[in-house]
Amino acid sequence: MLPTDVSPLNVDFYNRSALIVARELLGARLVRRLPDGTRVSGKIVETEAYTGIDDLASHAGRHKRTPRNMPMWKAPGRAYVYKTYGMYWLLNVIAEPEDQPAAVLIRAIEPLEGLDVIARNRPDTKPREWTSGPARLTIALSINGSFNEADITRTESGLWIEAHENVPDTLVRTGPRIGLGKTPEPWLSMGWRWWIGGNLNVSVGSGKSG
Repeated sequence: MLPTDVSPLNVDFYNRSALIVARELLGARLVRRLPDGTRVSGKIVETEAYTGIDDLASHAGRHKRTPRNMPMWKAPGRAYVYKTYGMYWLLNVIAEPEDQPAAVLIRAIEPLEGLDVIARNRPDTKPREWTSGPARLTIALSINGSFNEADITRTESGLWIEAHENVPDTLVRTGPRIGLGKTPEPWLSMGWRWWIGGNLNVSVGSGKSG
């Protein structure tokens, strides 16, 4: 039985390089508490880092501040939730000090709690496809734009990340980030995606990016 009294990861955890945060989020538990108190959660098994104004794959690259990317410039430990293709919400967590825009995209999780809720939210899909992509997991956990800028170092918003298990380096794989389009090199090929090797919920290697 999973513990239910673990505190959210604190600001100090996120107030570091996005590259470190992305790696160390592997094995942590993403938690969504529904209005009726039900916990829905999953182990984070895949992440991507977007760091600094010099990262041309980042929304904040080239110093651009826009209404969409403003959360990236704020304090670490906040959620950055935006819509892609005009259809799907993606969940990121802000890393690095304030005014140093960086974020980590949560790409995939392994369901742990609230499997009945996830099944309802992801009908007509196989369990291994419930949360095997950044858009799939937000649908599964009912995460939407209302969580943009939510403080995930606290539980009040109903969305946070807890410690769960440590993933040894021998199980961690890295590679280029997904879906960068015409992003130039070297950013296109930077190995800033991390995942747990062999985990069936990882989206990488199967052509799934959403």
